[in-house]
Amino acid sequence: MLALAVGVILAGCAVGPNFHPPQPPAVKSFTSRPLSETASTSGHGGKAQRFVMGGKIAADWWRVFHSPQLNALIERALAQSPTLKGAKARLAQARANLAAANGGLYPQFDAELSATRQKFSGAQFGGLGGASIFNLYGASLNATWNLDIFGGTRRSIEAQAAQVDYQHDQLRATYLTLVGSIVSTAINAASYQAQFNATQTILRAEERAFDLVRAQEKAGAVSRADVLQARAQLAATRTKLAPLRQQLAQSQHQLATLTGTFPGQWQPVQFNIDKLTLPGRLPLVVPSSLVRRRPDIRAAESALHAASASIGIATAKLYPSFSITGSYGSQAPDVGDLFNPVTTIWNIGASLLAPLFHGGALHAQKRAAVAAYKESLANYQQTVLTAFRQVADVLRALENDADGLSAQRSALTAAQNSLDLAQVQYKAGAAGFLTVLTAVQQFQQAQLGYVQTLAQRYQDTARLFNALGGGWWNRKQPAAMQSLPGSVAALPSGGERTMLRADKRR
Repeated sequence: MLALAVGVILAGCAVGPNFHPPQPPAVKSFTSRPLSETASTSGHGGKAQRFVMGGKIAADWWRVFHSPQLNALIERALAQSPTLKGAKARLAQARANLAAANGGLYPQFDAELSATRQKFSGAQFGGLGGASIFNLYGASLNATWNLDIFGGTRRSIEAQAAQVDYQHDQLRATYLTLVGSIVSTAINAASYQAQFNATQTILRAEERAFDLVRAQEKAGAVSRADVLQARAQLAATRTKLAPLRQQLAQSQHQLATLTGTFPGQWQPVQFNIDKLTLPGRLPLVVPSSLVRRRPDIRAAESALHAASASIGIATAKLYPSFSITGSYGSQAPDVGDLFNPVTTIWNIGASLLAPLFHGGALHAQKRAAVAAYKESLANYQQTVLTAFRQVADVLRALENDADGLSAQRSALTAAQNSLDLAQVQYKAGAAGFLTVLTAVQQFQQAQLGYVQTLAQRYQDTARLFNALGGGWWNRKQPAAMQSLPGSVAALPSGGERTMLRADKRR
């Protein structure tokens, strides 16, 4: 019977569709028109950026900004982030569930010990004898083997393996999101600090101008209206400091949370936008390879794989199921008589359970599984479209950021020249103080606009690395990530995962 069972299993097939990953989209570019080198302008962060097709993205891509403070924060977050630890725990759970599911392919053995005290009547056996009271001891080894002839168990294992892949890719996505959030928040903090410093510089200049106007009023050189205008401008500039301080505080609190630290225990990290380096060469992957790099696309593919396996599980329920059971042991009224050849008991049997009528429930479950697969396929296709749109958006944003920074630089230079001229004319009596105030406002707006545009250029540069899926495929992980138990770097991916599952089944 054992030989027969092995032969049946080897000849058995897994019903339902065999999963094949969707083909990459047949597109040759991310944007409708060719990419070119971005514009350049004078000043910090004004260099031109060139897109390098097929360029490699380093695993620690954030180091292109050459910020030691940023590097240290990310290393700290990779070691302490509760979000990352939770994603790793979910992956460990999925891998344990896969190991448990694999156990369904093998016979199940259980040892049983029993001790009972019984009383029965002779009428139980058709007689009228008196009742008997006795002890009964037992020891046995029980075995059950559910033969997976139509592959229901194997499809369940396949679905669970797809869940491992899904959690694997979710961990990658969590890592990428965490790093991207820290880089974005750090750039925001640098931008708020630069705007705050610029506003303070303007405020000091306006305070000096206000003192000068008051002195001139006492000397009778200007009217009271000029003093009131200067005071109003000074008050308006002061109102800009509090919101910037609040934005700075919020960015520091966000950095604390991302690194797994309470805000009350956080030591603020100062970021200077003038000390960040803008990379001149930007790697750009081949469009067809994006589906293998982006963790969200790979997670959607894993979900599609699980949905495909669920069709096989539902299909297998339409076919008969087979099982073999057996036990071997001993029963005796005294413990000392256990395992005596006379008290040996055993049994072996086989069973077949064929579904005959379930009110259409089994076929309905299969139709539901097919519909769920179609939904997963649509979700996968939408995820791919969204990923390509995000890359296209950030590529155009980088071009527009460069043009915008050049325009802001021209506006800042013009506003500076206008302010210098207005101050000279005012001192010479050729212009009123209102002219000076207007020039100050224009210079202030130009200066803040330049800082904001520069920060946006850094933000979009970081967004490009994120949109391309980071640098996972270089097989090199940051030191902090390698030190974590069950590092993502040690996990199989892509075709390797499929091969491992096939090897395990064989």
